[in-house]
Amino acid sequence: MTSMPAEQSTMEWKGRTGPFAITVNPGVFAPTYTSRTLADALEIGPDDLVVDVGCGSGVLSFVAARLGAKRVIGCDLSEAAVDAARQNARALGLEDRTEFRVGNLLEPVRDVKATVIIGDVSGIPDEIARVAGWFPDGRAGGPTGAELPAAMLESLRETDCLATGGRLYLPTGTIQAESKILEVARSVFGAANLQSLLERSFPLPEMVAKSKAVAKMVKDGVLQFQQRGSRLLWRLQIWRCVKA
Repeated sequence: MTSMPAEQSTMEWKGRTGPFAITVNPGVFAPTYTSRTLADALEIGPDDLVVDVGCGSGVLSFVAARLGAKRVIGCDLSEAAVDAARQNARALGLEDRTEFRVGNLLEPVRDVKATVIIGDVSGIPDEIARVAGWFPDGRAGGPTGAELPAAMLESLRETDCLATGGRLYLPTGTIQAESKILEVARSVFGAANLQSLLERSFPLPEMVAKSKAVAKMVKDGVLQFQQRGSRLLWRLQIWRCVKA
């Protein structure tokens, strides 16, 4: 889950390898629950060439670099995001090991054979994003939240940018059509090559919980929430997907 500032702002990353400050440009997603959880699950070694797809302001790229990755390439469809990431890399002294490219999903890294891909693309259903105001530019994850992550997984096949034995770190959650994403992931990697590394639950914002469109998606079995007291919780999982 991400948020989007209306004007340039500075935020302090307090997750893994932090604290450190980053600048977030207007229209560029600021990291929240998913990014912090994904950072905790990353397994990075000194020989790893990392691709951070949908890098936003670059925070997970910087986590990977600070964990010791040999090289990190972030890519994002938003030029404002890539500009912010480059600015942050300079400020953090990580220009020598990070690079940022503009383009859709994995298209900008067709020339790369990554050993690690960080797959934190938007997986929020369009209607939830609209109600919550998380994606004011309209670029959410599709009607069920599975469409953009599934496209990212399919682009792995098309671009062939993950080396044999390489690892994709993939977030999925019950706030989206999770089963659809996992179906594509099993098709790409094989069921035996997916492992759940980390699982956490987070409260659903009240305005989202009260949405009629969300209630319909729950009734239709697209979304699944757990009741705890007066709150609804959604579950986030981080998967390690290994290319055989």
